[in-house]
Amino acid sequence: MKNNRIVFMSTPIDALTMQETVERVDDAIKEKKQLHHIAINVAKIVHMQTDRRLYDSVVSADILGADGAPLVWVSRLFGKPIPERVTGADLMQELMKLAHQNGYKAFLFGATEEVVRKTVEIYSTKYSPAVIAGFRNGYFRPQDEPSIAEAIANSGADMLFVAITSPKKEIFLHTYKEQLKNVSFIMGVGGTFDVVAGKVKRAPLWMQNMGLEWFYRTLQEPRRMWKRYLTTNTLFLYYLIREIFSPNRILKEKSKA
Repeated sequence: MKNNRIVFMSTPIDALTMQETVERVDDAIKEKKQLHHIAINVAKIVHMQTDRRLYDSVVSADILGADGAPLVWVSRLFGKPIPERVTGADLMQELMKLAHQNGYKAFLFGATEEVVRKTVEIYSTKYSPAVIAGFRNGYFRPQDEPSIAEAIANSGADMLFVAITSPKKEIFLHTYKEQLKNVSFIMGVGGTFDVVAGKVKRAPLWMQNMGLEWFYRTLQEPRRMWKRYLTTNTLFLYYLIREIFSPNRILKEKSKA
């Protein structure tokens, strides 16, 4: 895995296609080994610079996929291009299809009760109720976490998708990874349940490919999103420029030559 990685702002990112990622998940389930996937985007990289607990939770994962066109573009600057973006939302869709094809079961944890139930209903109708090992909404007290992890571990799930906000989902998976060792694939999917349930619309494909999903979200929820994206995008640009002109990077490039 390390040979397929670039490191940007101290964050590893794996140069994997969607198909390669799905194959690794399938292998992990067949071999009953745990694989922890985290989707990396611009906002997460920015927050990792100042949140040590989030950083430690992220870099401990087995696969860190590029969830955004800007990271694919950035990888080209560092001489090890990522072949394509592998978004958390798209990966979850592919893995639910895999679950149906291979008889795997998924546990869905997160979002509101209405949204998670709707998501379960959609997958049960599209595939079969057999693909669902269990589900739970994402509203809980900190003291409830151990019992939630225990319920997931005992559900018979092969996959776990966690649709709660960052950094809570990353820290939850990192904290309870050992307790969830019988679940072969664990992954945070942010707001994906809201998309599946039809509560939130994804940007058109052309906007996704141009790295403009943030702009589409801002148009949908301007009051809530404009300040968040202005801050994270500006900081990301600053960190990118700093990384490009870092003396350490120049020394590494000279040593390669």
